[in-house]
Amino acid sequence: MCKGSLYRLLHRLNDQLDESRCLRMALYAACVMNYLHYCSPIIVHRDLKSPNLLVDKHWVVKVCDFGLSRIKNSTFFSSRSTAGTAEWMAPEVLRNEPANEKCDIYSFGVILWKLSSLQQPWGGMNPMQVVGAVGFQHRHLDIPYDTDPAIADIIQKCWQTQIRRTSSEDKSSSFRQSLLPCLPFHQQRS
Repeated sequence: MCKGSLYRLLHRLNDQLDESRCLRMALYAACVMNYLHYCSPIIVHRDLKSPNLLVDKHWVVKVCDFGLSRIKNSTFFSSRSTAGTAEWMAPEVLRNEPANEKCDIYSFGVILWKLSSLQQPWGGMNPMQVVGAVGFQHRHLDIPYDTDPAIADIIQKCWQTQIRRTSSEDKSSSFRQSLLPCLPFHQQRS
Protein backbone atom coordinates (compact mmCIF):
# COMPACT_ATOMS: atom_id res chain seq x y z
CA MET A 1 0.00 0.00 0.00
CA CYS A 2 1.18 3.48 -0.79
CA LYS A 3 1.35 4.92 2.74
CA GLY A 4 2.18 1.72 4.62
CA SER A 5 0.65 0.50 7.85
CA LEU A 6 -1.42 2.68 10.14
CA TYR A 7 1.14 1.94 12.86
CA ARG A 8 3.97 3.44 10.80
CA LEU A 9 1.85 6.43 9.81
CA LEU A 10 1.03 7.18 13.43
CA HIS A 11 4.69 7.10 14.35
CA ARG A 12 5.98 8.91 11.28
CA LEU A 13 3.45 11.53 10.20
CA ASN A 14 1.71 12.85 13.30
CA ASP A 15 1.42 16.29 11.71
CA GLN A 16 -0.53 14.94 8.68
CA LEU A 17 -2.93 12.86 10.75
CA ASP A 18 -5.51 15.28 12.05
CA GLU A 19 -8.48 14.00 14.05
CA SER A 20 -10.78 13.98 11.03
CA ARG A 21 -8.39 11.81 9.00
CA CYS A 22 -7.88 9.41 11.93
CA LEU A 23 -11.63 9.07 12.42
CA ARG A 24 -12.17 8.44 8.74
CA MET A 25 -9.54 5.68 8.73
CA ALA A 26 -11.18 4.16 11.81
CA LEU A 27 -14.50 4.17 9.98
CA TYR A 28 -12.93 2.29 7.05
CA ALA A 29 -11.53 -0.28 9.48
CA ALA A 30 -14.97 -0.68 11.09
CA CYS A 31 -16.58 -1.22 7.69
CA VAL A 32 -14.00 -3.88 6.75
CA MET A 33 -14.52 -5.65 10.08
CA ASN A 34 -18.28 -5.54 9.54
CA TYR A 35 -17.81 -7.05 6.06
CA LEU A 36 -15.70 -9.93 7.43
CA HIS A 37 -18.23 -10.64 10.15
CA TYR A 38 -21.10 -10.80 7.67
CA CYS A 39 -19.41 -13.12 5.18
CA SER A 40 -20.86 -16.59 4.97
CA PRO A 41 -19.25 -18.26 6.79
CA ILE A 42 -18.09 -15.51 9.15
CA ILE A 43 -14.39 -14.61 9.08
CA VAL A 44 -12.87 -13.71 12.45
CA HIS A 45 -9.53 -11.95 11.98
CA ARG A 46 -8.19 -12.46 15.54
CA ASP A 47 -5.19 -10.15 15.04
CA LEU A 48 -6.61 -6.71 14.29
CA LYS A 49 -4.03 -4.07 15.19
CA SER A 50 -2.58 -0.92 13.63
CA PRO A 51 0.36 -2.79 11.99
CA ASN A 52 -2.23 -4.96 10.15
CA LEU A 53 -4.14 -1.98 8.75
CA LEU A 54 -2.66 -0.74 5.48
CA VAL A 55 -3.40 2.76 4.18
CA ASP A 56 -3.48 3.62 0.48
CA LYS A 57 -2.77 6.96 -1.21
CA HIS A 58 -6.41 8.03 -0.67
CA TRP A 59 -6.19 7.21 3.06
CA VAL A 60 -8.44 4.17 2.61
CA VAL A 61 -7.71 1.39 5.12
CA LYS A 62 -7.32 -2.26 4.12
CA VAL A 63 -6.92 -5.16 6.55
CA CYS A 64 -4.02 -7.56 6.03
CA ASP A 65 -2.36 -10.57 7.71
CA PHE A 66 -5.08 -13.17 7.95
CA GLY A 67 -2.66 -15.75 9.35
CA LEU A 68 -4.56 -16.08 12.64
CA SER A 69 -8.04 -15.68 11.17
CA ARG A 70 -10.65 -18.38 11.58
CA ILE A 71 -13.80 -19.33 9.73
CA LYS A 72 -16.63 -19.52 12.23
CA ASN A 73 -18.89 -22.50 11.55
CA SER A 74 -20.68 -22.48 14.92
CA THR A 75 -21.49 -20.03 17.69
CA PHE A 76 -17.93 -20.07 19.05
CA PHE A 77 -14.60 -21.27 17.77
CA SER A 78 -11.80 -22.61 19.87
CA SER A 79 -8.17 -22.49 19.01
CA ARG A 80 -5.24 -24.03 20.79
CA SER A 81 -3.15 -21.07 19.71
CA THR A 82 -3.13 -17.72 21.44
CA ALA A 83 -0.46 -16.51 19.03
CA GLY A 84 -0.81 -12.90 18.09
CA THR A 85 -0.06 -9.63 19.80
CA ALA A 86 -1.34 -9.68 23.39
CA GLU A 87 -1.58 -5.88 23.60
CA TRP A 88 -4.42 -5.89 21.05
CA MET A 89 -6.24 -9.12 21.99
CA ALA A 90 -9.55 -9.69 23.76
CA PRO A 91 -9.46 -11.15 27.28
CA GLU A 92 -11.21 -14.37 26.23
CA VAL A 93 -8.59 -14.97 23.52
CA LEU A 94 -5.77 -14.32 26.00
CA ARG A 95 -7.34 -16.90 28.33
CA ASN A 96 -7.64 -19.36 25.40
CA GLU A 97 -11.41 -19.60 25.93
CA PRO A 98 -13.96 -20.14 23.17
CA ALA A 99 -14.29 -16.89 21.25
CA ASN A 100 -16.34 -15.45 18.42
CA GLU A 101 -16.23 -12.42 16.14
CA LYS A 102 -16.62 -10.15 19.16
CA CYS A 103 -12.91 -10.62 19.87
CA ASP A 104 -12.31 -8.41 16.80
CA ILE A 105 -14.61 -5.78 18.34
CA TYR A 106 -12.36 -5.65 21.40
CA SER A 107 -9.28 -5.22 19.19
CA PHE A 108 -11.05 -2.46 17.27
CA GLY A 109 -11.45 -0.62 20.59
CA VAL A 110 -7.68 -0.83 21.07
CA ILE A 111 -7.20 0.56 17.54
CA LEU A 112 -9.48 3.51 18.43
CA TRP A 113 -7.52 3.99 21.65
CA LYS A 114 -4.27 4.01 19.64
CA LEU A 115 -5.69 6.64 17.28
CA SER A 116 -6.78 8.75 20.28
CA SER A 117 -3.62 8.43 22.34
CA LEU A 118 -0.90 7.94 19.69
CA GLN A 119 0.75 5.60 22.21
CA GLN A 120 1.67 1.92 22.14
CA PRO A 121 -0.97 -0.16 23.98
CA TRP A 122 0.34 -1.33 27.34
CA GLY A 123 3.72 0.32 26.72
CA GLY A 124 6.27 -0.76 29.29
CA MET A 125 4.65 -4.15 29.88
CA ASN A 126 5.83 -7.42 28.40
CA PRO A 127 3.29 -9.74 26.71
CA MET A 128 2.89 -11.98 29.78
CA GLN A 129 2.12 -8.96 31.96
CA VAL A 130 -0.50 -7.88 29.42
CA VAL A 131 -2.07 -11.37 29.49
CA GLY A 132 -2.32 -11.13 33.27
CA ALA A 133 -3.62 -7.55 33.33
CA VAL A 134 -6.20 -7.88 30.54
CA GLY A 135 -7.04 -11.57 30.61
CA PHE A 136 -7.23 -12.14 34.34
CA GLN A 137 -7.30 -8.80 36.16
CA HIS A 138 -9.88 -7.30 33.76
CA ARG A 139 -7.86 -4.11 33.31
CA HIS A 140 -8.32 -1.69 30.41
CA LEU A 141 -6.17 1.01 28.89
CA ASP A 142 -6.83 4.53 30.19
CA ILE A 143 -8.73 6.54 27.59
CA PRO A 144 -7.10 9.98 27.16
CA TYR A 145 -9.12 12.72 28.87
CA ASP A 146 -9.29 14.79 25.66
CA THR A 147 -10.86 11.98 23.59
CA ASP A 148 -14.18 12.97 22.03
CA PRO A 149 -16.89 11.63 24.41
CA ALA A 150 -18.66 9.79 21.56
CA ILE A 151 -15.42 8.00 20.62
CA ALA A 152 -14.60 7.26 24.28
CA ASP A 153 -18.06 5.69 24.61
CA ILE A 154 -17.45 3.47 21.59
CA ILE A 155 -14.06 2.39 22.98
CA GLN A 156 -15.65 1.49 26.32
CA LYS A 157 -18.39 -0.50 24.59
CA CYS A 158 -15.77 -2.38 22.57
CA TRP A 159 -14.08 -3.39 25.82
CA GLN A 160 -17.17 -4.71 27.59
CA THR A 161 -17.25 -8.38 28.50
CA GLN A 162 -17.70 -10.69 25.53
CA ILE A 163 -21.37 -11.31 26.35
CA ARG A 164 -22.15 -7.57 26.50
CA ARG A 165 -20.07 -6.53 23.47
CA THR A 166 -22.26 -5.55 20.54
CA SER A 167 -21.90 -7.04 17.06
CA SER A 168 -19.69 -5.45 14.42
CA GLU A 169 -22.79 -4.31 12.53
CA ASP A 170 -24.05 -2.46 15.62
CA LYS A 171 -20.55 -1.11 16.28
CA SER A 172 -20.04 -0.03 12.67
CA SER A 173 -23.45 1.64 12.56
CA SER A 174 -23.09 3.48 15.89
CA PHE A 175 -19.52 4.42 15.01
CA ARG A 176 -20.65 5.80 11.65
CA GLN A 177 -23.40 7.83 13.37
CA SER A 178 -20.92 9.19 15.91
CA LEU A 179 -18.23 9.96 13.34
CA LEU A 180 -20.10 11.58 10.49
CA PRO A 181 -20.84 14.81 12.37
CA CYS A 182 -17.09 15.07 13.12
CA LEU A 183 -16.05 14.81 9.46
CA PRO A 184 -16.02 17.77 7.10
CA PHE A 185 -18.93 17.56 4.63
CA HIS A 186 -16.76 16.83 1.57
CA GLN A 187 -15.24 13.80 3.31
CA GLN A 188 -18.58 12.24 4.25
CA ARG A 189 -19.46 11.56 0.64
CA SER A 190 -16.32 9.67 -0.40
